[in-house]
Formats: sequence, structure tokens, C-alpha cells
Amino acid sequence: MGKILENKPACLYCNARIHSVFNVLDNEQLEDLNKHKTCSSYKKGQYVFNELGMPNGLFCINTGKIKLSTTGFDGKEQILSLAKEGEILGYRALISDERYHCSAVALEDSSICIIDKSYFNSTILKNNKLLIEIVKKVSGDLKLAENHLVSLSQKNVRERLAEALLFIKATYGYLEDGATLNVTLSREEIADYVGTSTESAIRLLSEFNQDKIIELIGKKIKILNLQLLIKTANLND
Repeated sequence: MGKILENKPACLYCNARIHSVFNVLDNEQLEDLNKHKTCSSYKKGQYVFNELGMPNGLFCINTGKIKLSTTGFDGKEQILSLAKEGEILGYRALISDERYHCSAVALEDSSICIIDKSYFNSTILKNNKLLIEIVKKVSGDLKLAENHLVSLSQKNVRERLAEALLFIKATYGYLEDGATLNVTLSREEIADYVGTSTESAIRLLSEFNQDKIIELIGKKIKILNLQLLIKTANLND
């Protein structure tokens, strides 16, 4: 469990809200939402929730970055998706009243608000606009999951790695230089998303570096040739 924040961020003034399903709420509804939440800070590597745990609230990322992952029968981690500020976590298990199908882990120090379970469930039944946003979120996440599944089954590792770097760029964007990915992932984490061994990920990243597609700066990755990366991923621009 994360450390409870004494001064929780107010929903009405939350910068992450514009990227959230809660952007459809008016000021009065936001004030009401604010009364039914707690907020916690999570250190890098700390679990927000665990696979097979039962949900007791909806998680909304105020600041930070989160990975969603599951453990296979062989004990190896598979990263399913990445999440950023404004995104909600654990909504599927909450709505269906089932156990979490994956774990959520902080990729960096993060601040996350937890909205009361009963309040959230009753609110989406009364607020059609919010319900539509939740449906859009479900649809979008399902599309991403389908695309990732197709990639894992039909593309080779080199193509999957290129596609993974593009997905990371689309999720977190660049640093101020307009080229370096705005997240630090270990080589093992990149491999866990691509669905390959850490050794293969390291070798291919080195090849991309030699081919001037990317530049490796410690754990940071700078994209030098976006068009070639898209071509390598076997995607249409």
C-alpha cells in the first residue's frame, strides 16, 4: 500500500483530469468526487495492486507512470500495457466485481487517487456522460490489447521491438529535446513487453543503435530516425 497523502490533490484543479474519463464532470460533480477518494504516493517499483486481488476502489493516476503486467506459468512477467497520468486502473475488475487479471506497478514515483468502489459504481449508473467515457475507455483498451496480441503472434522480434518503441513514444512522448523517450525502462521491462528474452532485447537495441535508428544513452532511448523505426515495425505511416 502506498503512503497516504496528507494534502490530496483536488479534482477540480487536477491537471491530469483533461486526460481522464472524469473530464465530463461539472464543478459540482468534481467536488462530490473529491469527497469520495483517498490519495497515496507510490515509490518506483511499488505495487499499486496485485494480480488476483479483489478491488475496493478505482485508481486514477495523478502523476507518474505505471506498468500493467501478468505472470505466466513459467514465472516470467509479461507487460500488457503502460499507463500515464489521467488514466484509470482496475476499472474492469471493479465493474465486473472480479479479481484483478494483472498487477499494476509504479515505473517511477507516482501519486494515485483511489475512488470509493460503491460511490463509483453508483455514479456511472446515474451519469450517462461518464458511463459513455468508461465504455470508450474499455473499447480503446480492448483495441490496444488486440493489436498487441496480433503483433505477438504474427511479427518477428525485430518488428515487435520497433513497434514497442513506437508504443512507448505514443504513450509517454518525448523529453524536451523532442527525441528522447520520456520514460526509463529497464532492458528486462522492454523484453517483457515485446515478449522475448532480455538478451534478445539487448542485442536488437544494439543493432538499432548501430543502424542509427535510435541512440542508447544509459537506460534512455533517443529516436534518431522515426520513419525507419516505423518501417522496421512493418507499420504504415
